Amino acid sequence: MLPLRTSPSLSRRGFLARTSTGLAAAAAASMLPRSLNAAAEPRRIGIVLAGLGNYSTRELLPAIQESQHLKLVGVVTGSADKGVAWAREHGFPERNVWSYADMARMADAPEAELVYVVTPNSLHAEHSIAALRAGKHVICEKPMAISVAECDQMMAAATAANRSLTMGYRLHFDPYHQELIRRAQAGTDGPYLAMSGGFGFTMGRKVWRAERALAGGGPLMDVGIYALHEACLAAQADPVALTARERPKKRPDLFVDVEEALDWTMEFANGARADLFTSYADNMNRFRAEGARGWIELEPAYSYRGLKARTHEGPLTYPVVRQQTLHLDALAVALRQGTPVPTPATLGRRDMVIIEGIYESARTGRRVTLRY
Repeated sequence: MLPLRTSPSLSRRGFLARTSTGLAAAAAASMLPRSLNAAAEPRRIGIVLAGLGNYSTRELLPAIQESQHLKLVGVVTGSADKGVAWAREHGFPERNVWSYADMARMADAPEAELVYVVTPNSLHAEHSIAALRAGKHVICEKPMAISVAECDQMMAAATAANRSLTMGYRLHFDPYHQELIRRAQAGTDGPYLAMSGGFGFTMGRKVWRAERALAGGGPLMDVGIYALHEACLAAQADPVALTARERPKKRPDLFVDVEEALDWTMEFANGARADLFTSYADNMNRFRAEGARGWIELEPAYSYRGLKARTHEGPLTYPVVRQQTLHLDALAVALRQGTPVPTPATLGRRDMVIIEGIYESARTGRRVTLRY
């Protein structure tokens, strides 16, 4: 088991139907033919997928298969049949198929070192804590949880277990977003003082993401989090206050206890502002940041593939990458080398503070000062 050296009982079927040196090395290694890299290839870290829905199947599984540093050694699922099928197809022992109720048994599988929690939002805390108590490092899909209190419980469990808890913030490893971060850190365009954008799509039918009991909220918890996180990257700071407004619902029968659409404005200590939007009734996928000397705009901004960006100097073009592979390899390198992990849990908690503030402002109609 790799030690942590850093600082700081439901199935999915049952849920209502800054590039580090380690990242650069991982990316470079991934470009080598396996035959040329095999002799020097280190022992792969065993990863477990907890939740076998679309994201695990269509994105994370291919990312693990492309990884130079990880191998799939088990799954957690509410369907034993599905788990056995995965074991047979992907070459891990059937004993490494666990249910959500018996995640503690992962402690008996030393080859399972890292668990990626990909279950509905309201179960992130429960499943992450179970994996941590079993002695595993954890990647939690966004949002980290459905409350700041749950985030604190998860971080306390990671500290008690001496294991890492990180977030599945894949866009940190996308070249277009890395260019935004580079420009923000270097002050290329001056401090970004005016930011705008949002993420939304038209939800056509009732799914768990539109139910508070499982999702914890509506589009803000699902896709709006991308926009607020991006604004923090561009500002290179955390917002100090915000105001928010829920838009009238067009389909109240579909969004009974969650918002359908939200606007919010985040204020930063240096005077910067971010005007953002999220929706399950409108299509939007963009982000723009403006400084005194220039600007950058991404559209589409948050997708798995096909991103585009331009600046006041012209369009940007980067090779197509699988964001998840770069993310997972960077984490594996950090765990092996004992260096700080990318996208730590503190970022997930910070985003949850902002989300709670947005909901409070939308509910009360008042400006909310954020306290971290």
